[in-house]
Formats: sequence, structure tokens, C-alpha cells
Amino acid sequence: MSNIFDLFKKIEKKDDNSPLSHIIVGLGNPGAEYEKTRHNAGYLAIDSIAERCGVKIDRVKFHALIGEARICEHRVLLMKPTTYMNNSGVAVSEAASFYKIPPENIIVLHDEISFEPGAFRIRRKGSAGGHNGLKSIIEHLGSDAFPRIKLGVGKKPTPEYDLAAWVLGKLPKEAADALSARFGDVFSSLELILTDKIEEAMNKYSK
Repeated sequence: MSNIFDLFKKIEKKDDNSPLSHIIVGLGNPGAEYEKTRHNAGYLAIDSIAERCGVKIDRVKFHALIGEARICEHRVLLMKPTTYMNNSGVAVSEAASFYKIPPENIIVLHDEISFEPGAFRIRRKGSAGGHNGLKSIIEHLGSDAFPRIKLGVGKKPTPEYDLAAWVLGKLPKEAADALSARFGDVFSSLELILTDKIEEAMNKYSK
């Protein structure tokens, strides 16, 4: 029996040393004053993913809090940039350069004011669409060809309402509950994206 256990240990050790294939980034701002704000929807989603994987995002590296997880046999880096939203690309590009991860293997989760809480959309690539976190990542990677999951946080009450005030405002309980209720679907969509089934993920979960 001891030989079997030794074999399991060797397999586990080999598995742990497999190459890191993807980076999953949740965008937000560090600090207690920004907790549970609309702009921190990405942080909330990545925390949920870490919890489902049984890991913690608590190591400091690449100007971010990071943790490693295994999803669908892929070894992935979970990341919460601590650069503040407008400089998110600094953290993402450092990690991508270190692990030699191409843009198409970097998945970004971020807030989206065009959708109501509880809705999310998956995109293979695209422009920043006015989102400063995405803009910074595109600038630092030199590419917009990275998948992103756009998490609905609700539209401004009026067109004149200050955008910064809206995204830095706290999510009302009902909105926060609607957002978190979809985190299971967000995780399932990640599983599809990681197994090269992004079109299926888009068709199934983008609603």
C-alpha cells in the first residue's frame, strides 16, 4: 500500500509543477473604502472563484494579490491588481511577461454599467468601451485580444449623473445579491472558456 501512496504523491508533485496556462483577473480598487462598490465587481467575482477552488488570493506579487488554482486541469493564476483601476495593466502585463502568457489566455472580469445586476456578457476581445481598467490593460499588453466577462452593476439613474460617483458607489443589497447569484454561472463559463469553448459560453451564459 505504501508504494501506491508514494505513486500518488509523485503524480501530485508533477501536477503541481505543470506550466501555468492562464491568468484570470478581477478588476477593482484596493482598500476598505472601495469594498462592495460597483467598480469592484471583478474583485467580488474573483473572490467567489477562489472560494469555489478552495484557495486564497493573499500573496503579494506583480503589484497585485494573487493565488493559484486548478480549473478544468488548467493551472491558473487568480489576480486582483492593487494598482487602482486606472493602472490595472501594470499588474497584468508584469504577470503575463513573467509567465509568458499570451493575451488570449488572460481572462478579465470587470464591472459593466450597461447591464443590470445579475446580467453578464462574455466577449472574446474588443475595445475598452470607456472602461479605464480595460484601457490600461490594452495599453500595457499592446493588444485587445483577451477575453473578458462584463458583470452588470446597473445603469446610471440619469445620463447627467457623475460616472465616477456611480461606479464608486456601494452596490445596494438587492443589486449585490443579484450579482453574486450569477457567480456560479460565471465559474461555469470560465470552465468552458478554459477548454476552448468560448462560443458555447457566450451562447449559454451571456444574458
